[in-house]
Amino acid sequence: MNSAEDAANTANTSAPARTAAHDDRFERGLALLRTVGGQENPAVLDSLADIAPDLGRMTVAFGYGDLLSRPGLTLRQRQIATVGALAAMGNAAPQLRFHIDGALNVGVSPAEVLEILIHTAVYAGFPAALNGIAAAREVFEARPGLPVAPVDTAPVPGDRYERGLAKLAEVDGHAGDQVVASMRDIAPDLTRYIIEFAFGDVYSRSALDLKSRELASVAMCTALGTAAPQLRVHIHGLLNVGGTREEVVEVITQMAGYAGFPAALNGIAAAREVFEERGGE
Repeated sequence: MNSAEDAANTANTSAPARTAAHDDRFERGLALLRTVGGQENPAVLDSLADIAPDLGRMTVAFGYGDLLSRPGLTLRQRQIATVGALAAMGNAAPQLRFHIDGALNVGVSPAEVLEILIHTAVYAGFPAALNGIAAAREVFEARPGLPVAPVDTAPVPGDRYERGLAKLAEVDGHAGDQVVASMRDIAPDLTRYIIEFAFGDVYSRSALDLKSRELASVAMCTALGTAAPQLRVHIHGLLNVGGTREEVVEVITQMAGYAGFPAALNGIAAAREVFEERGGE
């Protein structure tokens, strides 16, 4: 048999194997998408069937069959990260609504959803947070009987600056101190705002635990793609409040599906720096 025939036979033999592998990924992804989306027939397939059916299959097979089915994070943690990232990017309102709904389907409470969106104000600004809250309102209104109420409406007692300093030390430790120290000589008011607002007001709220906040922060900073120093600080922070290196890598890897591979690759480069700095701990 000549080389051309060998190649043809190899191609013919491997094609069914490739198709079967793709179908396995697709079926795994479809099952997961049904769990998250709560629908037997996911809209992403129907909405693309007439113009880009392959993109629909890729979304299911790669986004869900490969990425979201990985074991390093729970579905609840993955939806917290996704809602935070999409809200921070501010350019994917339909997908944000879908994943807010998905977060509710996998055990994230309405109060926690709202808190993730409030948290977005620190990293992407108030417009992103306000638009996120508007998306959540639409999702909540489409689910009659959902118990929704404002959360943490009572002011947190104590001095905002002192409370913020304590929370900054708890979350970010030495890495946070370095960020604050680097700005005291040029922007002392901005330093104070970070301490008082980001940590004294937002991080001190009780509706979302610190690990979930840091998962969301790492997702947001990775997805934005413009905050490498802050991403390194929050990778430290996630590790400081009980996160693992595997979880850091997982949340950054997941962002490949929502913010693209360059953002994920840059996030992994930041994680590598943090891991090397922390040594074998």
